[in-house]
Amino acid sequence: MNLDTKSAILERMVDIYDKFVDEFDLACDKYCAHCCTANVTMTTLEGYRIFSHFMKSGMMDDMRTIVGNAHPDRFVPLVSINRMADICAKDGDPPEEHLNPEAGPCPVLVDDACPLYQVRPFGCRCMVSAQNCGETGFAEMDPFILTVNDVFLQHIEHIDAQGYTGNFADVMKFLESEENRKKYSAGRLEAASEGLVANQPVFVLMIPPEHRERIQPLLTQIRSIQV
Repeated sequence: MNLDTKSAILERMVDIYDKFVDEFDLACDKYCAHCCTANVTMTTLEGYRIFSHFMKSGMMDDMRTIVGNAHPDRFVPLVSINRMADICAKDGDPPEEHLNPEAGPCPVLVDDACPLYQVRPFGCRCMVSAQNCGETGFAEMDPFILTVNDVFLQHIEHIDAQGYTGNFADVMKFLESEENRKKYSAGRLEAASEGLVANQPVFVLMIPPEHRERIQPLLTQIRSIQV
């Protein structure tokens, strides 16, 4: 599958998800940036989408801001979500990962607004709440939305199975290199770079029994995507 096809599938998945989440009564609004942290992760496919947006919009200074202002204690995943699903399905012990909730805001955030909102990582897009996190100190998310989020994250990794997953800043740092972008575009990536982990296809979906029937229409939409 070439990069253009992967990108088209990602765009279609985003459309499907946005329509799904619009059915819920959410408190999220413009300038509500409590969840915009330095700990967001994404795939190289999402990173390439963002890099392309920067190129087309003449926003390469924002690209350099992300790389230069990356928090030193940002979250760095040790496994991808599909690898985590495999470990859990086999009753294994997932690695202990370090996450500092005080790592600070996203390095691209400007006055509580996101300049790449339309192409933001899915990890940002799916972080929604039924109540104002600034007032309560925590998000309130419907358990079914959590399940749907995992399924979409797993499928996004699946279509980018030859790529990497990492912290938002680390993926963008990787894609800052023209050589890395060329290798990624050509599907010639080798061992994962420092701070990134290898993606893999979906082998098991993280769907609890109580949500298996309800999620079927969304799975059908995802699996019927044609580009």
